[in-house]
Amino acid sequence: MNEQVIEVSNVWKSFKTVQAVKGINLKIPRGQFTALLGPNGAGKTTLVEMIEGIQKPDSGDIMIMGKHWKGNEDELHSIIGLSLQETRFIDKLRVTETLNLFASFFELGKERIDEIIELVGLGDKRRSYVVNLSGGQRQRLAIGIALINSPAILLLDEPTTGLDPNARREIWRILSGLKRSSDTSMILTTHYMEEAETLCDYIVIMDNGAILREGTPEYLLRDYRSLDDLFVALTGRSINE
Repeated sequence: MNEQVIEVSNVWKSFKTVQAVKGINLKIPRGQFTALLGPNGAGKTTLVEMIEGIQKPDSGDIMIMGKHWKGNEDELHSIIGLSLQETRFIDKLRVTETLNLFASFFELGKERIDEIIELVGLGDKRRSYVVNLSGGQRQRLAIGIALINSPAILLLDEPTTGLDPNARREIWRILSGLKRSSDTSMILTTHYMEEAETLCDYIVIMDNGAILREGTPEYLLRDYRSLDDLFVALTGRSINE
């Protein structure tokens, strides 16, 4: 049986009058790429923020590599890589300087920086200032920073939102390569059905703070032409409405 690297047990979270997450249970084994798929406001980001320790559940339990966040913060931070919806860098730092800054947090040197630059395809932008990067290049830099510590767990919150199709597929290429070459476990939040199907072994469909359906792409699509058709069957509306 695969080791469970993330276990979410009956987790609830509310903000004032909004119940953002409603009793979610989720297990993610080592090496699995999992998509949290759902419309804006489904609770995807709140769930990921609780997994990464930014938010605390109102009730329920979250275990990372068999450990709670409380008392294990430094250890768990060292094995997690994350990229949020909006990643802001210092505009007047060059790409290599930015990577060097984050590498220094993990006492990593030039060799790892060179590996990351090659991995995310920014070799011709090494000396470019961040302010001069395109949206897709900035997002590749953000993913490079998320991967710089060779994390056991990678958490990506809508990493391709707002990117053009070519830039989106470049991100997919990077993540597909990571999947082939490592046993990193990934949680990807997205509202792009094609992205979830292309990258992930397991898909969790969320809406209104709850899990509606989950399983492999093959399992979820056995009676439907697309994940959006399944979502319509479950909710009566399209996932992008």
